[in-house]
Amino acid sequence: MAAGQVVKKEEDEVVKVSVHGKSHIMPTKKLGRRECQLITFDLPYLAFYYNQKLLFYKGSDFEDMVGRLKDGLGVVLEEFYQLAGKLEKDEDGVFKVVYDDEMEGVEVLEASADQISVSDLTDVECTSMMKDMVPYTQVLNFEGLHKPLLVLQFTKLRDGLALGCAFNHAILDGTSTWHFMSSWAEICNGADSVSVPPFLERTKARKTRVKLDLPLNPAAAPPNGTAGPPPLLRERIFRFSESQINQIKSTLNKTPSDGSKPFSTFQSLSTHVWLAVTRARQLKPEDVTVYTVFADCRKRVDPPMPESYFGNLIQAIFTVTAAGLLYANPPEFAAAMIQKAIVTHDAKVINKRNDDWESNPIIFQFKDAGVNCVAVGSSPRFKVYDVDFGFGKPERVRSGSNNRFDGMVYLYQGKTGVGSIDMEISLEAGAMEKLEKDKEFLMEV
Repeated sequence: MAAGQVVKKEEDEVVKVSVHGKSHIMPTKKLGRRECQLITFDLPYLAFYYNQKLLFYKGSDFEDMVGRLKDGLGVVLEEFYQLAGKLEKDEDGVFKVVYDDEMEGVEVLEASADQISVSDLTDVECTSMMKDMVPYTQVLNFEGLHKPLLVLQFTKLRDGLALGCAFNHAILDGTSTWHFMSSWAEICNGADSVSVPPFLERTKARKTRVKLDLPLNPAAAPPNGTAGPPPLLRERIFRFSESQINQIKSTLNKTPSDGSKPFSTFQSLSTHVWLAVTRARQLKPEDVTVYTVFADCRKRVDPPMPESYFGNLIQAIFTVTAAGLLYANPPEFAAAMIQKAIVTHDAKVINKRNDDWESNPIIFQFKDAGVNCVAVGSSPRFKVYDVDFGFGKPERVRSGSNNRFDGMVYLYQGKTGVGSIDMEISLEAGAMEKLEKDKEFLMEV
């Protein structure tokens, strides 16, 4: 299968997903009241949308699968109780995440789309068929002041279950998301407690109290579009096999860079994607283009935080250049820039960024990643296919439709092998058409 095997399907049929039940799940034991201040690493994401993930499982007994998921959820929330809480602001206007035993907890929806099989969704390109299988589309994170911080939807399929998750991105990043998911699966498989409890003391990473004034209703939120109608976007998955990833990496590392370390798998694939998208957009030589990476800072901050740190501990790292320089130079040029930006993003740089932000807090919108940007979220390091609740590994893992814009990329571990990577990308329709025909990108050269 060529890498950029484009997974595609015509969608003439309207897929009907009917929601027929709603319940709430709380931790199985009383915990009293707990609260934790949101910190500088969390606050910029308040005007992003909820982070949506969608996992497809095969199975014949939907009721049994749902029962297992709900039972495990109550137990795992004893440790991950913040997900059963709400956002609040204290008397100084500082955001915090609060849990108490009187709250409603995690919202759980049950739905059915019996006419759809798991294979329809694993082979399908588009997100529109999946849109109604994941809750909280177009819900902004600051709405967590009056809405649940985690909403789940279990959708019955002809031969399985779709697990749609909407996480409030103001309280956790991708590392914490998949830590929660793997812990939930652990409990569902019979463990009495999670093997790695979440580290919940956010203020150990940063303790500055930042007052924020935000609109409390979504209608008053900052507009998410530029002037005029938004561009027509298309979404595609490109699947790169382990051998293709190795080929990209070894080709890039044939020419040693200026005494620096070899380019990593991530840096190599990033270069491959950035150059291809720049070609597909047909940018002029003088056009600026930005490559944005949301980097995990757990080991970069001083003192370093444990991998189990629960919250957001990410920062955007920007690599900026003119398209003409990408055209005129070998791929090592782009790779060296990406590598330098990532390597030099140390504790000193992180602290300076936080100091600057605290002196003039700016609430980012999901699309503020830069002009002509390619922005990478998620990570192939996350072991998404190990999330087995006791009825098998997922057949496919996808992102929902929230937080997508022209140039947004999600990278996932591929299902076909340890080193394979699935790339979900949203692009303006004309650029996507060119990318699909780019033999160098598809590795058909």
